[in-house]
Amino acid sequence: MVDKVAQFPDTTVLVQGESGTGKEHIADLIHRRTPGRGTGPFVEINCASVPESLLESELFGHERGAFTDAKGSKRGLFEEADGGTLLLDEVGEMPMGTQAKLLKVLEEMTFRRLGGTRDLTVSVRVVAATNKDLAVEVERGAFRLDLYHRLDVFHIHVPPLRERREDVMPLATHFLARFAARLRKTAARFAPETERLLLAYDYPGNVRELSNLVERAVILSTG
Repeated sequence: MVDKVAQFPDTTVLVQGESGTGKEHIADLIHRRTPGRGTGPFVEINCASVPESLLESELFGHERGAFTDAKGSKRGLFEEADGGTLLLDEVGEMPMGTQAKLLKVLEEMTFRRLGGTRDLTVSVRVVAATNKDLAVEVERGAFRLDLYHRLDVFHIHVPPLRERREDVMPLATHFLARFAARLRKTAARFAPETERLLLAYDYPGNVRELSNLVERAVILSTG
């Protein structure tokens, strides 16, 4: 699915999955495999980590004097991502007011900085990621229906690790090689009993938890 949507550089993508499944990695793959955009910038913002009062400025930028602390002009992330990809991580946490402004930008790729008088036009592929079911958030009144449909043009669901156990050992082996090299340890393989335990576990923290487990095991290993 990543390879298919990568051939259409303007299509908006919604990546949905539990925390730790690798949604950011999927977004990065889409970016790197898109002809033309793959050599452009890949810009990421976590919508849950930026205060509501600052999120609009982060996305669209501002001009000097637009608000109290705006002592100079600032390019927004849409401008920074021009020619590339913008990842809106945890988009389900975006405030309703910002959602309305984002909808207009997605439709026209045109916006103004806060306090600005000039329209700016960019070429950006937007990838939105969320661990929430946005259809449920729409029913709750916490997410705009029109924005949901605008983001969900191409949907990629990243299943939890417990539903793709065939990936556990390839991922674990990948992490083992990475951390052994980084930590200058000689750990080369997993013992059979270790493999059995790794395959039997449900990984509530998904791939991120598996990575942490392997890193800790490499640190503790003595042979």
